[in-house]
Amino acid sequence: MTFMLSIIKSWLAPRATKTTAGDLAEKFGLELRGNPETVVSGIAPIADAKRGQLAFYSTEQNSNAFKILPISVLENTRASVILVQPEQASHAPKGATLLVCASPRGEIVKILGEIYREPPRCGISKRAYIERGVFFRERKTNYVGQFATIERGAVIEPDVKIYPGAYIGKNVTIGRGTVVHSCAHIENATIGADCVIHNGASIGKDGFGYTRQNGHNVFIPHVGRVVLGNRVSVGANTCIDRGALTDTRVGDGTKIDNLCQIAHGVVIGCECFLAGGVGIAGGVTVGDRALLAGHVGIANGVKIGNDTEIGANSGVFRNVPDGQKHMGYPAAPGTEFLRHYAWIKKHVNKD
Repeated sequence: MTFMLSIIKSWLAPRATKTTAGDLAEKFGLELRGNPETVVSGIAPIADAKRGQLAFYSTEQNSNAFKILPISVLENTRASVILVQPEQASHAPKGATLLVCASPRGEIVKILGEIYREPPRCGISKRAYIERGVFFRERKTNYVGQFATIERGAVIEPDVKIYPGAYIGKNVTIGRGTVVHSCAHIENATIGADCVIHNGASIGKDGFGYTRQNGHNVFIPHVGRVVLGNRVSVGANTCIDRGALTDTRVGDGTKIDNLCQIAHGVVIGCECFLAGGVGIAGGVTVGDRALLAGHVGIANGVKIGNDTEIGANSGVFRNVPDGQKHMGYPAAPGTEFLRHYAWIKKHVNKD
């Protein structure tokens, strides 16, 4: 039984499209050193790679998350093709074919997308529910899976994929090349091109907007929308609320992890990272290229500047200027937080 399960898993595992080192060098403009006919049948970490596989070695450290491996890992790898920087090429094993470039980390992303690309998927399932009045810009390029629902007035641009069980509400626009995964729910929204909406994400529902009148909580009607830019990724089970009076906006290239909450009227800039569990209250403005680590909470109306970093589990109650790193609860500049922590630790230990 175990043997049969392993065979079935191997059938269902992602399969790489076979290519050669020469083809990759030509397609991505890489310097080739070695045999252009060397076959690449998959990609693996450099320490685990086997014959026929491509691996990369890099001394780049774009952030603290990137660890530089010992040079011995490169010297002892069994990979047939190695993506490497010029200054490290001399350490590669004899006989390996090299693809030399300035940024192996950047190039490996492109190569992964190329050889593990999902086969084209088109066609609209007869079991999908599509109301009259849905506008497909180029219907033959679209994919709509079974039990997906698209309501009238929706606009579906070319090359959009909508997976089984997804819901697209009235007058929603889905941009070219966007992928909407199963059980995602989208309404009152405009989605840009090349976005990815993961399973169970909820976009465009009413926010948590109430006012207290005569001792009772009274809901504030929401009339705004959610507007996502191009290349935005929304993680599984993340919620992005529609605006009450103004739109909730997310800029181009921003990546949002799973289980995040973005409240009504929030504006998030371009190329930001929001890690899992981030919660952003209504009316918050987040600048471009901000990084919010896991479980960051931001209070109503706070402004987060460009190029900022907020440490994990921080609670942000005041504005954060451009380029600063804040952490802690309540969040403060990193050096200030560390001084406070050191003082507390010192005095607690004394007691």
